[in-house]
Amino acid sequence: MRKLILAAGLVATLSACGGGGNGLLNRGRPDEFAVTRQAPLVVPPDFALVPPAPGTPAAATVDSSRAAQEALFGGPAPRSASESAALNSAGRGTAAAGIRSQAGDPDTEVVDKGATTRDIIAAPEGDGQDARAATGTQTTPPQQ
Repeated sequence: MRKLILAAGLVATLSACGGGGNGLLNRGRPDEFAVTRQAPLVVPPDFALVPPAPGTPAAATVDSSRAAQEALFGGPAPRSASESAALNSAGRGTAAAGIRSQAGDPDTEVVDKGATTRDIIAAPEGDGQDARAATGTQTTPPQQ
């Protein structure tokens, strides 16, 4: 019994040393902001706006969508004589304005040209050495 009381007293005494926040785990650490020196605040130079040069368009009058398209795709390029002739013979002036958006429309009527045309269009690209043409059941071997 005496040993039990003595052990309880020692445990109580030792446990009092660990409390209070001054142990090894709760010691005070240096503040990194207090250690480093902070740079002084500097007023930036005066970047006052310069008035536009005479003859330049005002920023509000520039069409941003047109400027973006010109930056991406460039301005209209002059067409060669053969390209202009091909476009004119194809009916450049009579084309409908929204034809490109109508071509992808699911309601657009399409003529079925058959499996042969589909196979020709879907044929893989190549240099022609191993090309084969099939119509019905006949197969034409490649020329050697």
